[in-house]
Amino acid sequence: MNESKTPHFHIREVPVYGDTVLAPMDGYSDWPFRSLCRELGSAMSYTEFVKVEKILSRSKEPAKRLFFKEEERPMTFQIYGEDPDLILKAALKIQELDPDIIDLNMGCPAKTIADRGAGVGMMPSALRIARTFHKLVKHLRVPVTGKIRLGWDKCRNYKLIARIVEEEGGSLIAIHGRTKEQRYSGNADWDAIAEVKSLVKIPVIGSGDVKTVADIDRMKKHTNVDAVMIGRGAIANPWIFSRIDRDQVTPQMMQDLIRKHLARSVEFYGDEDGSRLFRKYAVQYLLMHTLTREERKEILKPRPSGEFAKMLEQIYAVTAS
Repeated sequence: MNESKTPHFHIREVPVYGDTVLAPMDGYSDWPFRSLCRELGSAMSYTEFVKVEKILSRSKEPAKRLFFKEEERPMTFQIYGEDPDLILKAALKIQELDPDIIDLNMGCPAKTIADRGAGVGMMPSALRIARTFHKLVKHLRVPVTGKIRLGWDKCRNYKLIARIVEEEGGSLIAIHGRTKEQRYSGNADWDAIAEVKSLVKIPVIGSGDVKTVADIDRMKKHTNVDAVMIGRGAIANPWIFSRIDRDQVTPQMMQDLIRKHLARSVEFYGDEDGSRLFRKYAVQYLLMHTLTREERKEILKPRPSGEFAKMLEQIYAVTAS
């Protein structure tokens, strides 16, 4: 964890001690992985996003997604929806769980979300975003932030949306330098991220194409952002938050992390689900080695967590030698 005694920036009154942040990623930034990244140096935590209708229903899913421990603070709950009144109602409900910040996702490009007007589907409707932030800031006691993209290919209105978020009382903007249509292809537009930083006075977090330690410093220098958000680059290398590149990770570091992550996954989800959900991380962690097709199939087979851990260590012993 970052040992700096001086905050890098504040989200309203909330101090943030560090300049790298794990991105909220559906299916990846759950408590087991997120807590490991926090320990390795991620400066704050974002939950996986939660649908506002799920929060307002009797679904058990939000409770699992919004779980956190005190050492993760500052803790940001991320939500998504398209109706300003429902978004406010859900935000008021989860505020009682005591997050430090509530974030509105306006960047998810998934068709099922964007096409209904949520995620990046909100961005073409500037007035709806203005109404949503106005309501949230007026009625919530915690800071409200937003995560955006550049917009849609035909409507790259990121500058307008950034100004609206600030004018309506938002406390931070995180921006991924791609459009909805790009999803994760092509190159992230760091010039656009720099434009947003120069336009607003609230903190800005930049995201997109940060895969190495050098990329962190390059983005900061190019854009002047307050912090860098790392998503896909952290899945295979959570040590990036400790300023360690993947080729610097020792076999012992890898083995220790695999054991710790699997144990937390089992603690959080139970043996069967914990082992199953950990498999996708195991494949990523071992990507630095050339796995055979059979080894991949072995990793993806259902098995008890103890047997799974033993099998991973055997594969790792062979690939690391």
